Amino acid sequence: MVPHLVTALNGPLLDLEKKILAATPAIERWFRMEWQEHTPPFYCSVDLRNAGFKLAPVDTNLFPGGFNNLSPEMLPLAVQAAMAAIEKYCPDAKNLLLIPENHTRNTFYLQNVARLMQIFRQTGLNVRLGSLSDDVKKPKQIELPDGSMITLEPLERSKNGRRLGLKNFDPCTVLLNNDLSIGIPSVLEGLHEQNVLPPLHAGWAVRRKSNHFAAYDEVVKKFAKLVDVDPWMLNPLFTKCGGIDFQQEGGADGLADSVSSLLSKIRKKYKEYGIKETPFVIVKADAGTYGMGIMTLKDASEVKDLNRKQRNKMAVGKEGLDVSEVIIQEGVHSFERINEAVAEPVVYMIDRYVVGGFYRVHADRDVNENLNAPGAHFVPLAFAQQHALPDMHAKPGTTAPNRFYLYGVVARLALLAASLEMEKTDPNPEIY
Repeated sequence: MVPHLVTALNGPLLDLEKKILAATPAIERWFRMEWQEHTPPFYCSVDLRNAGFKLAPVDTNLFPGGFNNLSPEMLPLAVQAAMAAIEKYCPDAKNLLLIPENHTRNTFYLQNVARLMQIFRQTGLNVRLGSLSDDVKKPKQIELPDGSMITLEPLERSKNGRRLGLKNFDPCTVLLNNDLSIGIPSVLEGLHEQNVLPPLHAGWAVRRKSNHFAAYDEVVKKFAKLVDVDPWMLNPLFTKCGGIDFQQEGGADGLADSVSSLLSKIRKKYKEYGIKETPFVIVKADAGTYGMGIMTLKDASEVKDLNRKQRNKMAVGKEGLDVSEVIIQEGVHSFERINEAVAEPVVYMIDRYVVGGFYRVHADRDVNENLNAPGAHFVPLAFAQQHALPDMHAKPGTTAPNRFYLYGVVARLALLAASLEMEKTDPNPEIY
C-alpha cells in the first residue's frame, strides 16, 4: 500500500478517482500478482501531470536525485522499503558502495546523496561514496549547507578484476545514483561477483524514453480493463523521431509531420470528451534528463520557425551530448497550483513501495510548460496525521488522501512499466 500524504489542493471532480477508489482491493491484488512476475527497479521517481480530465506520468527516473526534498516523516517507511530492496539481492549485506553523479558543486544534489546514505545506514549497512570522476584520486571531503560532511573516494577494482570497491572496503552491492549519460565507464563493466543497481542498461547511454512509454502502454491497457476506464485518461500518446540535426535544421520535415500527426490524434480525443483546452505536444530528447532539450509546441509549423537560440537549446542534452533522437509526447496540462504557481506531483518509490513525494513548483511557467527548469522549487508532502486511509465515501477530488492514493497508483504503473522495459532491453536476458 502507499502512504497517504497531506496536500492543500483540491481539483475538479474526477470520475477516474471514483473508479480507482472503488476498485482499491482489486488494484492492490493486481499489483501484488504483477510483482510476482516482475522485479521492480531498485528505486524510482515519477513526474505526474494532473489535467483534471487526465492524469499521466510524463517522466520516469531510475536514478532519482531528490530524496532531500522528501518530508522527514517519510524516513521510517523509506528505511523499511530499502531493507526489502537490499534483501532481495544480498540478504546478508554489510557494505554498500554508493556512486553519485559528478556534481560536486551542486549542494542540492549532494544533500540528496547524504539523505540516501542516511536511509541505507539505518537499514544496518556501512555506506561509503565512490566517485567516477578522474579528479578524485584521494578521499575528498565536502561540507554541506547544514554543516555535515560527506567523503568521496576513488574507486578500486579487486586484484582479480571481478569486484569493485574502495580502499579497505569490499561492498556486497554497488548502488548507482549516476545516470551514466556519458556512457558506461570501464570501471563498472565486467563485475561478476556483485550486484550493480540499477543495472547498467538503465543508464541513458542505453535507455530510451520511447521504450519506457511503449512498456507503459502495455501496462496501462491491462490496468484500464481492470478499473473500466479509457487507457488514454492515464496515458500520454507519443511517437518518436530520429535523424534530427537541430543546428543544421536536418530532419525538420519529418519532425513536423510527426508533431502534426500526434496533434491530430490528441484533437480527436479532446473532441470525444468535449475538452476545450488547446492541445500541445512536448518534444524532448529520447535519452536524457535534467529537463534539458525540451520544448512545447501547439502547431507543427512551429518546428520550422525555431530561432537559433531554440535550436541550440534543443541540440544539446546533459553532459553536452548531441540530440538526434526525440520523443514527441502528448502534453498534459497541470491544474495543480501552490500559491498561484503551477505545480506537478513527483512520487518517489523504493522497491515496490511508495515512500513519499513532493510538488515541483515553478512561478514563471504556464500550465502547458515543462516545470523541471531553473527557477523551480520543491514543496515536500507531509504524512497525514489523521484519516490515513482513503475515504471511499468522499466526493472525488475533495480529500488529499484520496488524491495521493490516485497519484501513488499511477506512479506504480510507471514503476511496473520500468520493470518491463528493463527486462525487454536487458543484454543478458537469461537472468530473468
